[in-house]
Amino acid sequence: MAAVTAIAALGLLVSACATGGTGARDEGPAGSDQVVAGTSPPSASPTKKEPTRLDVVKMVKDDPKVAKAVKEDLKPCVADEYPVDVSYGDVTGGTANDIVVNVMTCSDAVGLGSYVYRMENHRYENVFKAEEPPVYAEIDRGDLVVTQQMYEKGDPVSYPSSEQVLTYRWTASHFAVVSSTRNVYSNAVSDGGTPAPAGN
Repeated sequence: MAAVTAIAALGLLVSACATGGTGARDEGPAGSDQVVAGTSPPSASPTKKEPTRLDVVKMVKDDPKVAKAVKEDLKPCVADEYPVDVSYGDVTGGTANDIVVNVMTCSDAVGLGSYVYRMENHRYENVFKAEEPPVYAEIDRGDLVVTQQMYEKGDPVSYPSSEQVLTYRWTASHFAVVSSTRNVYSNAVSDGGTPAPAGN
């Protein structure tokens, strides 16, 4: 009798599992939730939103490391359009993208200053500056490349005599020069304009 009762109970259990056709399959949305949960942490990580162009302008103006002359020239060219080039990328191996900023003149886009801001202790800090115009910095395959045009007496603004190209690489806590190139231009090429006077 006990054996018959056990067999009957087992039959009911099997039929209960089979007849509903439900079980784990009814938890379909939970399965897709698991996929979303597996991929969401990177996007939901507490990384700070990258500063906008206007945020970067304010950052430069508030930066005590930036020369006063550069700040005074950092004014809108038209409406709220500032003469600033901003690049986001990795040049220091930090926890967030670095920001490379070039401040230029409105009239002829001459580079007045170049800066690199790195995320440190949840805020951007100035870790590099070059303020000998005309200068321009950019990110090239993880390195910082700074180009400075060199003028000799009498050179027109549009035709410098040469340029110095310095490649910097982040090493632990600062940038170090890893290569230097000097390009000397031909003075036989001109735009037909009159060179600046050699005197004064």
